[in-house]
Amino acid sequence: MASVSPRVAEAVASVSRKDFVFSSDLTSTVSGRSIPREDIVRHILGMVPEIEPTQVVMHVGGGAGYLAAVLAHLANRVFYVEKNPVVAEAARERFFKLGITNVDVIDQSAQSGFELDEPCDVILVTTFLPDRMALLPYLREGGALLLIEGKGGPVPSLTMYRREEQALKRIRTLGWIDFNRNTEQILIDMGLVSEDSLAKAREEAIISNRRLLDVLRGKLKLEDDELYRSLAKQRNMPYAMADELLERLDPHLFGVFSRTFLDLSRLIPLWQDDHRITVATDDPDARADQLEHMTQGKAVHCLLVTPTDYRRLWSALDLTEKGNQFIADNTVSEPERHEMTSELLGAEDGKHISPYLVSVYESILLEAVSEKASDIHIEQYGERVRIRLRVDGDLHELNQYQLTPRELRGVINVIKLRAELNIAERRLPQGGRSRLKLADTSYDLRIQTQPSLHGEHAIIRLLPQTGRAMTIAELGMSAMIGEQYQRLLDNPAGLVLVVGPTGSGKSTTLYAGLQTLADDGRRKVISVEDPIEYSIDNVQQTRVRAEIGFNFADAMRAFVREDPDVIMVGEIRDKETAIEAMRASQTGHVVLSTLHCNDAVDALQRLYDLGVHPNSIASELLAVIAQRLAKRICVHCREPAEADPVILAELFPNGVPDNFRCFEGRGCPQCNDRGTHGRIGVVEFMLVDADIRNAISSQPPIGELRWRALDSGLVTMRDSALDHVISGEIPLSELPRILPRERMAPEQRGGRR
Repeated sequence: MASVSPRVAEAVASVSRKDFVFSSDLTSTVSGRSIPREDIVRHILGMVPEIEPTQVVMHVGGGAGYLAAVLAHLANRVFYVEKNPVVAEAARERFFKLGITNVDVIDQSAQSGFELDEPCDVILVTTFLPDRMALLPYLREGGALLLIEGKGGPVPSLTMYRREEQALKRIRTLGWIDFNRNTEQILIDMGLVSEDSLAKAREEAIISNRRLLDVLRGKLKLEDDELYRSLAKQRNMPYAMADELLERLDPHLFGVFSRTFLDLSRLIPLWQDDHRITVATDDPDARADQLEHMTQGKAVHCLLVTPTDYRRLWSALDLTEKGNQFIADNTVSEPERHEMTSELLGAEDGKHISPYLVSVYESILLEAVSEKASDIHIEQYGERVRIRLRVDGDLHELNQYQLTPRELRGVINVIKLRAELNIAERRLPQGGRSRLKLADTSYDLRIQTQPSLHGEHAIIRLLPQTGRAMTIAELGMSAMIGEQYQRLLDNPAGLVLVVGPTGSGKSTTLYAGLQTLADDGRRKVISVEDPIEYSIDNVQQTRVRAEIGFNFADAMRAFVREDPDVIMVGEIRDKETAIEAMRASQTGHVVLSTLHCNDAVDALQRLYDLGVHPNSIASELLAVIAQRLAKRICVHCREPAEADPVILAELFPNGVPDNFRCFEGRGCPQCNDRGTHGRIGVVEFMLVDADIRNAISSQPPIGELRWRALDSGLVTMRDSALDHVISGEIPLSELPRILPRERMAPEQRGGRR
């Protein structure tokens, strides 16, 4: 960087670049040459001959006017030349506002032939000019022309000419000038971030080991398409979308380069021709020059894409290579090979994977994440392909994906490749896992493929891995039940069961307890699960490995020797696990687990059926939480509602209370006009006291056990559901869906023994 004189340093310090950066009238014209960085202005003025206070200077390519304003502090008079009249008028207003009176604004092209009332001592050109001789008439004899040259190269040079009679004599090249601004500077210039917020984001990026732009994207809350189009324009890079690129991908070219190098460089080779290689990046500051050294002299043409499109392109090429490798590595007969390659991911030519179908799968995943779906169902019925998302417990059709059966087979193979399943096996069910990372969140995808009458189906469960689960306070339980649950975790020993059918939120409730314990940090918590649904920091989580003979009971026997305070068992499925859970409780541990049964009292019968001695149950069981999930009313469109008289007649056979009220969601953009958004747990809570222990030991009929529990203060699911209805959290219409008919009316306590 060239050194500057005190006069130049003072002139640069006198003009605030912020006064010329970004306004609504310059949105589309902000660029590195329009508003050069402060260090570049110093660099330019350090290279050129000293500008005297008596001289007249012209600046061609004036842009926002920042450089012209600095020149105005060095010269007697400045001619500002800018061919864009909108930009020129904005600069004129800026000069007037700042009290800069020695700048004349000329809103014409430098080659259009305007007249000056006096010649210039120095002409500085910071744009690319086709014909430098057009400036000769404006330059006095012996005057200096300082011209940007080298448009074809990555960094232009500043060249000095001098007028000698009717000619321009080239004196020398003064040096290189890099007008490019990095992404940070561009975002500042566009008014999207401040220096302070940028510094905080930079610290966060270092701590979380993420890219700065990824951190800023989350904070700015801008649409990726809008942000990256703007960045591409500012960086003078072509902007592209994955849908435009997928048809031209060259998987062989992708396989030529090291994956590690490409990942670190944030570059994806797309295709090549005789003279250049086209690559995609989601990093506006990515350096492609290293790639040029590896391409035998070919130029590298870099396209900017959004991070989502970058991932789609990488996935398409990566899965193409995996699929082709699978075909190459598997020895099959020629007819089988032909069938496999012709159907593999819908590739018509049988030579490579169809990037289109990889993109379809990516789009389905993105749709599921944006809808906060828990599951994706991909199915075939005859010639009809059906794709549905389970959102808040209900299945919703995705009608925008009109796939043929052949294309469905391709999408199923994409799913199998991701989950490292055998794509040639279509007769047996297969299960596997894969990962999905979007912005700050990773998702664990549990994959199950199932042969059926018409073809294979695929079911995908999406489990966000944030390192945190809900806490007890965030579950939505009533304050009384939440406090009781918290108190159970503080016990020195005992068994706590969470029960309900599949998909009733049992794991979420258990994880909330684990998260609360993890946040507290005073107790060691160990879990054994199949599979590990959510990763929780500060909890030692272990997965069952049935294929090597490591099951729940084995884990329990090992855990008690590791000095834990709390043990979580994913599910009690058999007698061996149930007995080990009881033993762990007896040796001074709090044990949390789940059972598949309908209500709290049914859990006791389930333990009897597993062969656990009634006295063991009576002595170790602390409480049972039974639950269902109900749709939560959208808080943005909640309003009072008229109660359904049929449901009221079931709920209140002896008459509706005077203070009863209910609500519903009208439907709004926040809930996609469904009226509900998310789900909440409706729980039945049975705290095991002395009376219930005595009843458990005597093993009476299940009906009598329930009457004893009611007498001991069982909080029924009906009670919890009505509390949620009256408080406006769930609609009345949810009650018949979560409560069996015999539990809709109030249950009688005692008197039936």
